[in-house]
Amino acid sequence: MPTPSPAPFTDSARLARAESLIALTPDFPQPGILFRDIGPMLTDADALAAVTQALAAPFEGGFDLVAGVEARGFLLAGTVAATTRTGLLPIRKAGKTPRPSASVDYALEYGIATIEAAGDLTGRRVLLVDDVLATGGTLRAAVSLVEQLGGTVAGVAVVLELTELGGRAAVPSTHAVFAT
Repeated sequence: MPTPSPAPFTDSARLARAESLIALTPDFPQPGILFRDIGPMLTDADALAAVTQALAAPFEGGFDLVAGVEARGFLLAGTVAATTRTGLLPIRKAGKTPRPSASVDYALEYGIATIEAAGDLTGRRVLLVDDVLATGGTLRAAVSLVEQLGGTVAGVAVVLELTELGGRAAVPSTHAVFAT
């Protein structure tokens, strides 16, 4: 995967506002976790537009399909796909795709999870989009899934990178709009 180039942001105020709208919820979904909720950011049109532009800009012209990881990644990938006039591939949790073409199992700190997708991506350049890069397990599995379907990952874009969890080691070419 190519390393993304820095995005040329001319509207840092809109991005600062977007970042300020990310709500922090302590002890969710379990004690000791500080959950970053992008919901309030999604409800603000200017913030959502700024983040959408920031997700796509480093990879402009280098992809022809956007893949979003369930569930918040769907929302973000949809805005990027609509803005860039490309298609959208949903990457779903196991059992949610009626006719999956490929699936990948990956480890979580509390067990094993599976993601699936349907389709033939032969010759397609795919931008993977998700909300958060934490340990990198889900996004690493999504990269593998795209490759199983015959696609090439053009890059990975996330809204937030939790740098202290080291996910960039698992998905090195990730572009994060915000790092915390």
